[in-house]
Amino acid sequence: MSNAGYGGFTSTGAILVLFILLVIISCSLCV
Repeated sequence: MSNAGYGGFTSTGAILVLFILLVIISCSLCV
């Protein structure tokens, strides 16, 4: 795995995906 120019993008994307998954799981548990 080489993060030549995708280092910041992948980390930000991963955080965004984790946040979206967390919201979806929370909504599912609430409903």
